[in-house]
Amino acid sequence: MFRIVHKLVARGMPLLVFMAFAAHAQTAQFVGSTKCKRCHEQVFDRWSKTRMANIVLDPAKHPDVIIPDLTKPDPLVKFTRKDIAFVYGSKWKQRYFTKVGDDFFPLGAQWDVTHKVWRSYMVQPGTDWWVPFYPADNMKRPTGPTCDGCHSVNYDIRTKEVTEWNVGCEKCHGPGGEHVDRPSPSNIVNPARLDFVHASDVCIQCHSQGRPLKNPIEGKYFDWPVGFVVGQNLSDYWALEDHTVGQLTFTHFPDGTAHKNRMQGNDFVQSAMYTHGVTCFSCHDVHGTQNNADLLKPASTMCLQCHGPSSPNGPRGLTIEQHTHHKAGSSGSECINCHMPRIEQTIADVNVRSHTFRFISPVEAERLKMPNSCNLCHSEKNAEWATEALKQWRNESPWRTAN
Repeated sequence: MFRIVHKLVARGMPLLVFMAFAAHAQTAQFVGSTKCKRCHEQVFDRWSKTRMANIVLDPAKHPDVIIPDLTKPDPLVKFTRKDIAFVYGSKWKQRYFTKVGDDFFPLGAQWDVTHKVWRSYMVQPGTDWWVPFYPADNMKRPTGPTCDGCHSVNYDIRTKEVTEWNVGCEKCHGPGGEHVDRPSPSNIVNPARLDFVHASDVCIQCHSQGRPLKNPIEGKYFDWPVGFVVGQNLSDYWALEDHTVGQLTFTHFPDGTAHKNRMQGNDFVQSAMYTHGVTCFSCHDVHGTQNNADLLKPASTMCLQCHGPSSPNGPRGLTIEQHTHHKAGSSGSECINCHMPRIEQTIADVNVRSHTFRFISPVEAERLKMPNSCNLCHSEKNAEWATEALKQWRNESPWRTAN
């Protein structure tokens, strides 16, 4: 189903322009983000402080990157600082990779940033699709096939070399060699000039759960779209994880909403937003902002740029309070708390927000045995209470909220 959606006819960009971008991606050379700073210094400086620019760091060069105190003993931690070649993550969890030969391997403990505790790290059977193809041993599961393609620019599956680690400029703008030599809008990919499908593919290439169309590749099973360069058709390289409605799986809730982190793309392509041409960067600026998640505006006002009282886009009603039935300025009156509930697991009981933008009604959630949008905040109540409350909302259809 998702692949059909993803192959919708591209809108808004002339065919010749798209073909030019695709041809450019095949011939141009990658040069690294530092080359971009010469002309784009302000944007470069903002980006350099983002998590995108600092996903994986070498603790020898960044000694402060390790969050927990490794001098304090813990039975889960069987490694020392000198074993760590790369540190991954800083917001929700932090993982540690060691290097053997020309491969990186995950170490067996990860730091839960929220709860400030160590947790075991070993991808278990029955979770990610690739697990049966690798031994149940972290030291036999190199990160090249499972992680590194998204945590770097231009990862070479044969040499295991990269142009640069982290999500550099060329991950989203394509190879920049020609553009550096002869700066022109025609020889670099600007996602803002792509149609909405290819524009969102820039982010979906990594913020999705799926698998390459051709696997294994040179004898290994890869968990990222090998060979894809922005401007091309992601669907020629990558199939989003499929789902059967009504089934709870490692990747999906029964209604099709993602069940785990890093599946924003799987969610988004199901949304009314996506089908109406909204893109990821309609709300986010990955070059860096002062707002959480690099939103263009604070979450409390971001949605209201397009959705407002009596707007054709909704919500219906003369005021936001008439739609939310919560006091203005309260958490219950923020769009994201009903339409982007925190239900997608990143580590332990720490969840991130969904991106289908659907309100999950209590009745539907009870039927499908999944969380609903109301009781995540009203946790002391149950779904029956929430359903009865919704029935009292005069400006909402009783058929929609109670069935």
